[in-house]
Amino acid sequence: MDPVLERYEGPLLRYAARITGDVELARDVVQETFLKLCSQQQALLNGRVAPWLFAVCRSRAVDLKRKAARSRALTDAEVPKRDTSGGDPSTVAERREGTSRALQVLSLLPANQQEVIRLRFQEGLSYKEIAEVTRLSVGNVGYLIHTAIHAIRERLRVCDESVPKA
Repeated sequence: MDPVLERYEGPLLRYAARITGDVELARDVVQETFLKLCSQQQALLNGRVAPWLFAVCRSRAVDLKRKAARSRALTDAEVPKRDTSGGDPSTVAERREGTSRALQVLSLLPANQQEVIRLRFQEGLSYKEIAEVTRLSVGNVGYLIHTAIHAIRERLRVCDESVPKA
């Protein structure tokens, strides 16, 4: 398998699925993104494959979402994820519970904050790469990430304080 395809297919699929709300539509978006990459002159990418792929994917996903007559909500459970198996079962269960709570809180944030948080922490893009993908300034990306992290921490702290201790 092509290293670029192997590296970015899963992350792009998750990203497109979140935008479109439809896994099948997301697969079409990712396929079109890679087809467009094949026709792109590699010299024009200047080693910036990740932001280029995410920007093309985002653009196409937004276009298709607008054109879709109806879309259904997509939960994070339906999106392919990295294998988190291994280790102590209680640790794995604790990690999953924490992740689930964080995703619930994340879903309460504004869409632009959700997008930059997911690109940064789930897809591993740098602030500069996120700025290229979203067409925001690097400073704006940093502000959105900072604000989102602060909101997530605060909401998780409030949740933890409201849960009775055993």
